Amino acid sequence: MPRTRGKIPVTKYLQNFNTGDVVVVKHEPAIHDGMPHPRFKGITGKILGKQGTAYQVQVKDGDSYKTLIVAAVHLLKVR
Repeated sequence: MPRTRGKIPVTKYLQNFNTGDVVVVKHEPAIHDGMPHPRFKGITGKILGKQGTAYQVQVKDGDSYKTLIVAAVHLLKVR
């Protein structure tokens, strides 16, 4: 079984998401840039678009929807 600790693979940085994709906000602790607030850890959201190199993710927080700006390394696509 391959190790999951250590250097982050380049493919994590180069992930591409399309508008409407469903993703999970999964923090990568080694990379602080583009990390959302810890309150949103493990939350499922929808990709709204791209902003620079990061993605806009719409998540539901209570009764309202919020838009997060998250780097691709902190996102995991739901199959």
